[in-house]
Amino acid sequence: MDLLTVNDRPGQYPPSYYAAHASTLDPFPRAAGALTCDVCVVGGGFTGLSAALHLAQRGYDVVLLEAQRVGFGASGRNGGQVGQGQRLDQQELEKMLGRDHAHALWQVARQSVDLVRDLAASDLVHADFHPGIIHADHRERFVSHSHDYVRHMHEEYGYTAIRALDRDEMRHLVASDAYHGGSIYDDAGHIDPLELVLGLARMAVAAGVRIFERSKVSTLTEGDPALLRTDDAEITARHVVMGCNGYLGRLDDRVAARVMPINNYIIATEPLGPERQEALIRNNHAVADSKFVINYFRFSDDHRLLFGGTESYGYRFPSDIAAKVRKPMLEIFPQLADVRIDHAWGGTLGITMNRMPHFERLSGNVLSLSGFSGHGVALATLAGQIAAETIAGQAERFDLMARVPGRPFPGGPALRTPLLILAMLWFSLRDRL
Repeated sequence: MDLLTVNDRPGQYPPSYYAAHASTLDPFPRAAGALTCDVCVVGGGFTGLSAALHLAQRGYDVVLLEAQRVGFGASGRNGGQVGQGQRLDQQELEKMLGRDHAHALWQVARQSVDLVRDLAASDLVHADFHPGIIHADHRERFVSHSHDYVRHMHEEYGYTAIRALDRDEMRHLVASDAYHGGSIYDDAGHIDPLELVLGLARMAVAAGVRIFERSKVSTLTEGDPALLRTDDAEITARHVVMGCNGYLGRLDDRVAARVMPINNYIIATEPLGPERQEALIRNNHAVADSKFVINYFRFSDDHRLLFGGTESYGYRFPSDIAAKVRKPMLEIFPQLADVRIDHAWGGTLGITMNRMPHFERLSGNVLSLSGFSGHGVALATLAGQIAAETIAGQAERFDLMARVPGRPFPGGPALRTPLLILAMLWFSLRDRL
């Protein structure tokens, strides 16, 4: 099953709110003939475009190959939340890796949010960064841990942009009876992800990157130089950066064994207007809750509620995404029962066993950076910058991320689908208990 085409039309963006309202780019050409470059980047999402941009700014000759359209994958479809920290919280990382490694990973994560905020300020990015993400606890027993985590971040990291929320303040900020407390990150935020990735493409082109769309890589032969083939082109490159995430397929089974694709779904309501928006979520914050099969939601710039979540048992999108996601939305906001759904779409992301990104040097001149596990707007964008500096000989941050121990999924790529079904059944059940 080819996840690039099983749910989507070749060369077309999904029917998302983002695609319907984006300042889209004219299609880039297909790769054709014999091409040579310093670096070939595979994948036109956050990681690939950021890598291409930062490499070109360092003077490298860069070719970027995208199998569909730039921003076609998870980068252009996600909830737009620019989360602070790694996918695992710092207390978990300290237990796993020790204090020094965990502290270093925290600094990298903070750099990722700063990078997105800086990029969003470019005139070529037609999207604003909106500050504030609320972590909402859906079980009362989780609140004490959330508040302990806030204290830990204040005392151990000197990080004061996070504060605890009790039940009353949570309900003041989010008009829902579903949550018992939690925390808020004042320096995290949200952004239109497709506009961000299209802006990265504009910046990359301005820096000299050659972008090719509808150019799926069929084979990668490692060597010095490496050789990549598409249907119509053969690319010779001194270095390769793979930023394929959930759409990798079987291009490299070493990565596929550790990064599993899963689907997620989002709906966009009709415009609700500024007053109703403020009554539902104050101060234009984004919200993500404590479920394993997470609910995440925020408002668009034209006052639509963008609500994402729900589980998926397999890789084909459900026939009625709107109905599937409307159900958890009404569990959180029953007052929206009369609201029309204008857009509904799905996408595929890449997760790892430990939910930490998978950075791997596949050979001396081939890097892979993926598996952002739903935390990729910031970290995947930074991953591209890290890939560029690694090729330039500064591998400290790459090595820091690559040293996080990870395990392959049992059975590797061959058992993905049955493993996915069992996992999602278990975690959806756990969320209900």
